Amino acid sequence: MFSSLFLSKNQKLVKRWTKEHERIVVLTHRVLAEYSKNNHKLAKHELKLLSNLVIDHVTDENIEFYKLLKEESLISTKSKKSTKEFIETFKNVRLDLTKFLTKYTQDSTELDEEFFDTLNEIAEVLIKRINYEEENLYRLLNNEEDNNKEWEKHKRKF
Repeated sequence: MFSSLFLSKNQKLVKRWTKEHERIVVLTHRVLAEYSKNNHKLAKHELKLLSNLVIDHVTDENIEFYKLLKEESLISTKSKKSTKEFIETFKNVRLDLTKFLTKYTQDSTELDEEFFDTLNEIAEVLIKRINYEEENLYRLLNNEEDNNKEWEKHKRKF
């Protein structure tokens, strides 16, 4: 209980984002399961919950990573170009996801095979992104004493 009082801002972000990742995976599986059982009404309900969580989460990450990437302690002045590219990848993921969720969370939009196939593809991308973030970026944020070279090495892989 008291351990969270002594966490840094970055460590608190990592803790919150990791919990959100777990919720995103659970909701995605629920949507797919309910769709597979032809319970499209419940699938749509779960999709709306997923939509709210994912959009808030990705937007928050984008903002926080942008701030962190601009900090001298995490990134050198020489790497402004790669910083911009890194931020752009986050933006593209968010835009594609937002388009999909906006379309299928509409009450008038039916959940069809295209929805199911696309959601499966999106789920794969999200899982890869979550794994990468947790195994690389979140570790760097948790261990604030890592140097710029380590941050740069992982940033280029993303």
